Amino acid sequence: MNEIKSINPKNLGWLQSKLDEEEIGYLWKLIEEKGEDMKGSLVGQINSSYSIIDKDSWFFINVLSKLGQEYEIKFSDLGKRIPASNKHSYYLSNMWVNYQKQYEFNPLHDHTGIYSFVIWLKIPTEYKDQRELLIAKNTNSPVISNFCFNYQNILGGSGEYVYEMSKEMEGTILFFPSQLQHTVYPFYNCEEDRISISGNIGFNTNQINSPLYF
Repeated sequence: MNEIKSINPKNLGWLQSKLDEEEIGYLWKLIEEKGEDMKGSLVGQINSSYSIIDKDSWFFINVLSKLGQEYEIKFSDLGKRIPASNKHSYYLSNMWVNYQKQYEFNPLHDHTGIYSFVIWLKIPTEYKDQRELLIAKNTNSPVISNFCFNYQNILGGSGEYVYEMSKEMEGTILFFPSQLQHTVYPFYNCEEDRISISGNIGFNTNQINSPLYF
């Protein structure tokens, strides 16, 4: 037998990073000036979600555009799959803050746009403590309180990547393709809110013949 080769088909993934103090402070200021109620336009069972505005595109320029550039290097420029991509630039189409209370959740879903992101600013629970609760033991669920990406493997079966929620995840941002499905599981036995920010990046169709860039 000659050499045996291992073939690993290229696949898409996501980026993970930690925001610095300036970036986190900027987001908290935006939250203080929260806008319209987003509950009616979002999926899931989180009752308190409000739009926030990235003034002067500061967060897009200093954080999201850098992640977009890195994604193109590490994986692929997803926008180039769209025929009109050479006529429009990327922009932050929307961003909102979520106040998740105990028992609330977001079922399996994806987002609109090309890229999306989630940032955790406050996590009042520890996944290890949550797994010791009676409800977790009765359901034998290792994903209680956690965030999960869901995808298909090469055989068409379901795959799952779990982010275990704890204070160590505060300030973490995940940058991912908008079509990547994910789930937010409920937490229990805690009166404090979990506070996160989500958003989507798409093409600015109001700008014609502008270069495609982040």
